[in-house]
Amino acid sequence: MKKYLIALLVIVSFGQIPMVSSSFAQVSRVSVPDFADLVERASPAVVNIRVTEKVAAQQSQGGIPGMPEDQAEFFRRFFGVPIPGLPGGPKQAQPNPGKPQESDRGVGSGFIIDSNGLVLTNAHVVEGANTIYVTLTDKREFKAKLLGMDKRTDVAVLKIDARDLPRLPLGDSSRVRVGEWVLAIGSPFGLENTVTAGIVSAKSRDTGDYLPFIQTDVAVNPGNSGGPLINTAGQVIGINSQIFSRSGGYMGISFAIPIDEAMRVADQLRSNGKMTRGRIGVALGEMTKEIAESLGLGKPRGAYVRNVEPGGPAAAGGIESGDVILSFNGRDIAKSTDLPRTVGETKPGTSAAVQVWRKGASKDLMVSVIDMDAGQSPLKKADSSNSGTGNVGTLGVAVAEPSDGKRRELNIRGGVEVTGLGEGPLVRGGVRPGDVIIRIADTDITGVKQFEALLKGLDVNKTVPVFVRRADSTLIIPVKPK
Repeated sequence: MKKYLIALLVIVSFGQIPMVSSSFAQVSRVSVPDFADLVERASPAVVNIRVTEKVAAQQSQGGIPGMPEDQAEFFRRFFGVPIPGLPGGPKQAQPNPGKPQESDRGVGSGFIIDSNGLVLTNAHVVEGANTIYVTLTDKREFKAKLLGMDKRTDVAVLKIDARDLPRLPLGDSSRVRVGEWVLAIGSPFGLENTVTAGIVSAKSRDTGDYLPFIQTDVAVNPGNSGGPLINTAGQVIGINSQIFSRSGGYMGISFAIPIDEAMRVADQLRSNGKMTRGRIGVALGEMTKEIAESLGLGKPRGAYVRNVEPGGPAAAGGIESGDVILSFNGRDIAKSTDLPRTVGETKPGTSAAVQVWRKGASKDLMVSVIDMDAGQSPLKKADSSNSGTGNVGTLGVAVAEPSDGKRRELNIRGGVEVTGLGEGPLVRGGVRPGDVIIRIADTDITGVKQFEALLKGLDVNKTVPVFVRRADSTLIIPVKPK
């Protein structure tokens, strides 16, 4: 006992215990929030959405709905359960087999954004519905009118005939911080006004062309779709839309549409009944670290143009396959998925300044933006029937002059067609017979002789980009000749 006392006195005398206490005092404590008051305020503005559809009626054969006839007969005989349509059971009305019957198709969630009856939900909740019913927390039920929906962003706006309704205040999704507490209110599996809580796991999660989702670990299940994601200030910062799941149920990852994006779409749906987007007619590819370095960009940035629609606005403005779009209409493009969103937000009929990276330098162009729904030119498939042969060169491919027909189909003036494969960096990069090599680094390929001469002058220790035309795409394959 004395030994322990001596040890304690020694520690105190050397100041160890106060030092430990001081270090702990520097760490700020974060308490778990109490959501009770917040839920009490927000719940009245969250609604249950039930949708129905017309289905062909079938002649009833009696029995329990969803139960095979032999099992229904078993229950009737051994347990005395009266089965409609069988002896001893109640009579069952026979529907008219030629008249479609209204049937419940599913449930979802939504929330009121205007006290005069405007409701926000997901497009996939109401798509294809014959009738939409909105039920409030006070059990009042209304038939809703669909003002408009946009499947690309999965947003829909409904209107119910009611006044002085509770509504949810909207937050600023651009100010959402990873790690902050959030909660979801909805009707998972039809269980109305269910509340779940968690934190924001990530922002700007790319799962589609037009949506940088908010990722959370809030428990979201079928039926939660269309419900609000709420911050601790009681403001809506997102619409619960998707989950990552291998089982169909919650697995710890859920996604919400940022409310800023949703309201931008909702405003157009309220005014026009549809969402109008711009497009310029380009197909995009992934910008990798290897491609960026080979092009002299240093780091991956911009949107790599894999193909340009023939006769489209991008082609008319001078954008070419293999270009990298660095900015559009004054906004920097950090990655390929940024471009469709930026172009989509641009009003059709306007002209936009576009900066592209081509042959080691930036180039400024002007491109007209047209409506997303405007007709697109069909993309032609390349003719790979040329079976010319040649010697396998430094890059591991044999090449020949493309036919005039192939040049017309690919809309190219020069290039060499790959006719055979050997061993080399282009083969390892995935080139195929029938591909046409149109450029190496900053030099356009005009023919076989020029191509072979160019290979001899390449620095074998330097990675260079090889531009390959395949069907309706331009691929960039970084290779090191050595």
